[in-house]
Amino acid sequence: MLIKNELAKIVGKDYASDSMKDREKYSQDYSLLPPGIPDAVVWPGSSEEVGKIVTWANEKNIPVVPVSSKAHFHGCSIPKQGGIVVDMSRMNKILEIDTENRLVRFEAGVTWEQLTTELEKKGHRAIMPLLPHGERSVLTDTLEREVPTNIVYDYGEPMQSIEVVWPTGELFRCGSASVNGFPDSKSRGANPSGPGLDFYRFVQGAQGTMGIVTWMSLKIETIPTIDKIFFAPVYDLPYAINFLYRILPRRIGQECLLLNNTDLAAIAADTMPDDFEELQAKLPPWTLILTISGLIRRPEEKIAYEEKFLKDILNNEFSKMGLTDNLPGFPGLGRKLMPMLRKPWPTDLPYWKNRVKGGCQNLFFITKPDNIPVFMEVMEIVAAKYDYSMGDIGSHIQPIEHNRACQIEFTFFYNPADAAEKGLVASLYRDTAKAMLAEGAFFSRPYGELAPMVYERAAGYVVALKRVKNVFDPKNVMNPGNLCF
Repeated sequence: MLIKNELAKIVGKDYASDSMKDREKYSQDYSLLPPGIPDAVVWPGSSEEVGKIVTWANEKNIPVVPVSSKAHFHGCSIPKQGGIVVDMSRMNKILEIDTENRLVRFEAGVTWEQLTTELEKKGHRAIMPLLPHGERSVLTDTLEREVPTNIVYDYGEPMQSIEVVWPTGELFRCGSASVNGFPDSKSRGANPSGPGLDFYRFVQGAQGTMGIVTWMSLKIETIPTIDKIFFAPVYDLPYAINFLYRILPRRIGQECLLLNNTDLAAIAADTMPDDFEELQAKLPPWTLILTISGLIRRPEEKIAYEEKFLKDILNNEFSKMGLTDNLPGFPGLGRKLMPMLRKPWPTDLPYWKNRVKGGCQNLFFITKPDNIPVFMEVMEIVAAKYDYSMGDIGSHIQPIEHNRACQIEFTFFYNPADAAEKGLVASLYRDTAKAMLAEGAFFSRPYGELAPMVYERAAGYVVALKRVKNVFDPKNVMNPGNLCF
């Protein structure tokens, strides 16, 4: 039995392959995890074809690895036990843009570049993480709970409904799509969570180990009528954190983030490496970026209210917080960054995290904002053991839902052609993760070698996960080797 021939019966001979050239494309990604070769690759064109592929693979006990992005960073799409890569890049239709209910429904292969372009034509935007790769699947990033730059609580859970293919091959709709007659039902979207249990929770953050999501509906928002961007050079991180505790719970601001000079230089540099190095040297250690926006309803009044609140806080409580409409010494930075915050990184340029040296390894976790100084100190201690300069580490702090929590991200840059440098970064990454975990970091998305570190500390949780996995996927064919499976 040739796997390719069986798959070709489902999708057609042009969309199934077992050539080494095609298989090698899926064997590794931007992560430092070891490669793995699939036995075959298939490109389905519909949910029904995905269902038939999974049904057949489950019957034959063959691993299935779902893929929908063209760029991968965390190793969860590397076939760790061979099997079939199900690449859904052909399924790239935007099924509907519902401006009345502020929803967009799209297939798994739709990229950030594609989605933002089409939404802009309708006067709407997606709520997105910081400068995602333009060829990343929107569906994948949403399932993986990538943290958006917009801190407004209403956007904290952007996903509204999904269609998932369970490991048995059965198609199942969750959330607001579970109503009878969807998508033509008049009640669509009335109950975003759907009746009863929220089944879509089982596939969030599951790295394709519970099923294959074929389409999703997502919250969207109108493009603001008025936008203003503010910057503050930050030399005292705890002071800036206290400032955010004061303003963000009052629903001041839309996008809000803190970037260290390395990350901001990687984003803002026109040329590499000269412009990057000059910016990195001149920028303050940290920069606070805050936007305020007026949407459709009474935008001028909303902007005026938020500006007055900020002015009062700055004058009366945080006089050392130099928040202005541009970063001193960097004219034009606001005009450059404001549109960038609402778009993915351009696909015709090297990805911003790879601009520095060609490759990078990212470590990120969730914590309380007032714990940030502790984790920064831990990072300095671990970096010093490796004689690795803190100035060579990208750092990014993303407040979550009005600063109730935040995500800290450290980026370790390396030259992919330098084996010694890759080895150093791999060891630094591993030891940093252990140190952060010991200090109380919450790794909500444990990829690769992080997974055993996290799950060995959560025995009860692992037992529960394995029970759920056994219900949906008793043969363990869905992306084995990830999470704790």
